[in-house]
Amino acid sequence: MGESPTQLLEELTMGRAVELESLVDRAALRETAESARELFGASLRIFSEAGKLLADASEQPAIYAYLDGFKGGQAALSAVVASVKSLVPEEDQELKFTCVTGARYLVAPVSYDGRSLGRLILGPYRDPAAASPGSDIEALDPGIDMERVRSAYAELPSLSEEHARSVVRHLCRTLDLILFSGHKALLTSNMHLASVQESYRELSEKNAKLQHAFDRLKELDRLKSNFLGTVSHELRTPLTSIIGYSEMLRERITGELTEEQRHFVHTSHEKGEQLLELIKGLLDLSKLESGTMSLKKAEIDVVPVVLDAAQTLAPAARKKAVEIKVESEPGLPTVWADAERLRQVVLNLTENALKFTPERGHVKLVVRASTIERRADEDGRGLVLFSAKRPAVEICVVDTGIGVPDAEKERVFDAFYQVDGSATREHEGTGLGLSIVRRLVDAHDGTVRVEDNEPKGAVFVVTLPCRRTTIA
Repeated sequence: MGESPTQLLEELTMGRAVELESLVDRAALRETAESARELFGASLRIFSEAGKLLADASEQPAIYAYLDGFKGGQAALSAVVASVKSLVPEEDQELKFTCVTGARYLVAPVSYDGRSLGRLILGPYRDPAAASPGSDIEALDPGIDMERVRSAYAELPSLSEEHARSVVRHLCRTLDLILFSGHKALLTSNMHLASVQESYRELSEKNAKLQHAFDRLKELDRLKSNFLGTVSHELRTPLTSIIGYSEMLRERITGELTEEQRHFVHTSHEKGEQLLELIKGLLDLSKLESGTMSLKKAEIDVVPVVLDAAQTLAPAARKKAVEIKVESEPGLPTVWADAERLRQVVLNLTENALKFTPERGHVKLVVRASTIERRADEDGRGLVLFSAKRPAVEICVVDTGIGVPDAEKERVFDAFYQVDGSATREHEGTGLGLSIVRRLVDAHDGTVRVEDNEPKGAVFVVTLPCRRTTIA
């Protein structure tokens, strides 16, 4: 069995009472009433179920205007209004009312889908078959001129009882068509609203799940960082001892070793050093992720830091037959930074460049003046309120190595990520150096990016804002 129209209406209106003005606007009701008045000459008013006047196509008749000038007439007219408004006809029923003047009113229900939504009132009008006003009006006030009353009564629209009922039924059919159209629009609107509400509910549920998953991931990330920090710290001490003892064996402090023994000791020492670098990287990464790394910032010159890093790595470069050069502009401003951590940034980038640069290649460190964009907080809709250029110092690490594919340029800064491809498999590394670089640069309110070095190689660019507002 399918649902009845009434059940469907209740369901789609979400249990709310349907009002006449929700199915059809007042303008349409007003036009309907005005058209009826022009066609039939009689006044028409449309009220809601609650008694609110929604449409009024009427003017005060002359007989009422005259009687309103008398105290008794005012009281009688007030009683007429109250009586007419109190009439509540049932469906398919018209109620007739005759006032003290003899003028008639016809009240009919405005209903739809078995529900009473309001009523329309036709009148006042005179029935040509009825007698003219008489003694009832004279009794209202002795000063009333009956000749004038009868003359004003004759000006009322003339409608027979049958004609009046025909007019009312025509208006009810017209309103029924209007209400049908409004009903369809209401159902469409409410179906859309119900769909939107359901979509919102589903989105809210998904958002709650995503928020829960996000909170869980944050907690797991925190636990991961704590675990890495703890494990790395605990491993570093015994590993340092292993490296120390292997160094002693390699230096023949305990006596001469065979060729095979020296190979084993050398391998153990080398792998221990690699593992120690990994542990140091994990410790730094865990501190950066947890926000526990304290930076000792001060106004520093960038050039001496870059020169120191280049000198530190010079032996490794010579061993690989790679040339390291440092170029800098004169008169560079200072930056507000932690010198040791900035040195770590330059070392990591330079080591990375050396690792991927073949023999007889070149690695160049360039320090120059630049600018960095300072962006204001967004307004919540993804719009930057304002931005301004700020003086900065730029550190470029340029190599002639294998370069970085476009698809990998952002991912190279992810922890443990290494550029894929057979060309890189021969190069050992932890995959932490560039990730630490980005986090350290972020901690200094700077930026880091990678570009192509034409015709071959890569350029890593670190931009650090100056504390001073001008460039010397």
